[in-house]
Amino acid sequence: MNFSQEAAAWSCTSCGGELSLVKVGFTYMKGNFEVDLPACAECGLVLVPESLALGKMAEAERILEDK
Repeated sequence: MNFSQEAAAWSCTSCGGELSLVKVGFTYMKGNFEVDLPACAECGLVLVPESLALGKMAEAERILEDK
């Protein structure tokens, strides 16, 4: 399932709004990253899918900490 499909399958737990893909900025150890993620169109709450949090983000964290 891609992030666009994931956005359509969820609604915001905070306000009940619909999710759509938005560019989200992350900062970690002086590194800045932008990722398209599902976020609430009403309140801006962002959904970080488990696959991303435990996969690519965890891998990037390990690489940055090893430097």
